Amino acid sequence: MQKQNQMDISTIHQKYFRPSCLRALNLRFGGEFYSLFSEKPHDQIHLPPEWFRTPEDTLLNYFSILREAENLGGRSCGTVGQARTPFPIAYNFLSREYQKKLSFDEYFDSFAGIGHTSLIKLFYVPDGKNGLKFFYEMETIEGFKGKRAEYFGYSYGFINLVYEKEGFKISYLSKFEEDFLCAPYHGWDHDGEAVVEVKYGEWCKLIQQIYPTVREGYFKHIYFKGTDGADYWFIYVTLTNGTDVEIAQFRKFINEEWKQINIKPEEECLTRFERVKES
Repeated sequence: MQKQNQMDISTIHQKYFRPSCLRALNLRFGGEFYSLFSEKPHDQIHLPPEWFRTPEDTLLNYFSILREAENLGGRSCGTVGQARTPFPIAYNFLSREYQKKLSFDEYFDSFAGIGHTSLIKLFYVPDGKNGLKFFYEMETIEGFKGKRAEYFGYSYGFINLVYEKEGFKISYLSKFEEDFLCAPYHGWDHDGEAVVEVKYGEWCKLIQQIYPTVREGYFKHIYFKGTDGADYWFIYVTLTNGTDVEIAQFRKFINEEWKQINIKPEEECLTRFERVKES
């Protein structure tokens, strides 16, 4: 039995070690495109408005431009991709307000160590407060300065957009690097079902009955009947490293439509749970 359990655990943990096999989404521009902007600083670049026509156009064009951007600090084999040329172009996808907060030099430095970028996930995220919001995940080829070997890195985040006279521009972009060792060795908080049971069940005492998870590709839809009589619906996305990230929460009382909510268990429930546990 012990041997069988070890085999089962090993099989489960493989999802944390395997790289992504998803196709790249950022394939809109070819090599000859970059020659139009060679040697131009960001404030002398003017981009066509059709690149910003829809939020999806803005983001796919933005990541396509960055596909062959390189900030590795030099390689003995010569030029990598389109070298530094894409960065001033991509900087023009940021809104005016975002550029005031993030200088071009700071923007460029944020890509330190990256030699190639593949966008592997991109989708709209419901967000009633912050307007247009998208989730993304990307696969990068990265390297350490002074070392010849490169490696694959994975990161994800959320992007907010605003509409300016040129079209949709990026008003904020977050980035979180994925870890491939903590998930298989530590904790329940990498798994969507476990997160719901612990945070919303044990901490918040909100779960009366939890239903089987509905899976759609890399999405998980987790439903449960609440102790308050309402139905709850949580959406998670599974990253390349196997970790589930919460995307949205919804609640529905009888004869009502689904309404987006924002329960924060760490702030609203954990302290109360710890007090009860200690008493």
